[in-house]
Amino acid sequence: MITSTSNEQIKNIIQLKEKAKVRKQKKLFVVEGIKMFREIPKDKLVSVFVSEKFEKENEKLLSHTDYTLLSDSVFKKISDTVTPQGILAVVKQNEFTVDDIIERRDKERSCIIVLDRLQDPGNLGTIVRTGEGAGITGIVMSNDSVDLYNPKVIRSTMGSVFRVPVAVVSDVQDAIKKMKQNGIETYAAHLNGREYQKGTFGKDIALLIGNEAKGLSDEVSAMADKLIKIPMEGKVESLNAAVATAILMYEARR
Repeated sequence: MITSTSNEQIKNIIQLKEKAKVRKQKKLFVVEGIKMFREIPKDKLVSVFVSEKFEKENEKLLSHTDYTLLSDSVFKKISDTVTPQGILAVVKQNEFTVDDIIERRDKERSCIIVLDRLQDPGNLGTIVRTGEGAGITGIVMSNDSVDLYNPKVIRSTMGSVFRVPVAVVSDVQDAIKKMKQNGIETYAAHLNGREYQKGTFGKDIALLIGNEAKGLSDEVSAMADKLIKIPMEGKVESLNAAVATAILMYEARR
């Protein structure tokens, strides 16, 4: 049993939780909680850590799992939640490319989400989770967006991070260019766009979503086949990025 936070394994977990650079270098991330643990694909699981209390209360769950036991006090110090459930795992990151996402789509019914400089962890996690529910093909996001494997993002996905293909790219414009070359029609969410109506969206599309405060860059907007916006009532000018994306992806998939 590990009883000190100075243990090398514990130091590694803390670094993975706190530093995006370390996560990218090691291509690993950390998940916490029973639900997330149950969602982990077997081929992605690297290691499991549980608290003393969790071990006593979950013998059946752990009966076929190799794990490292931590004292309750050590587990509490490395936990990302106020009331830790007592189980944490180190997991391999998925690695998808834009080509992977383009090739896996059904041209008769496909929606790819493109995220340009999205910054809020909760927004990204919600988009991933809602995207799975809406049946999107995948997500392409700029590498200057919030880290997909940030603990807050992971928590917000509620397990969808394991199932929705996400490609992180250094050049969003190049990714959009590839999509257009493959016959994918691109729609940019933009304040200067036209309000979408029933039948606005094609069958094989990409939705371009911008930064929460600044929206899409002019360069990315210029690449879109169409600029669209959500019909609004009252004095509201715009919606939260995750809410707007959810509305558009469900409309696109109708």
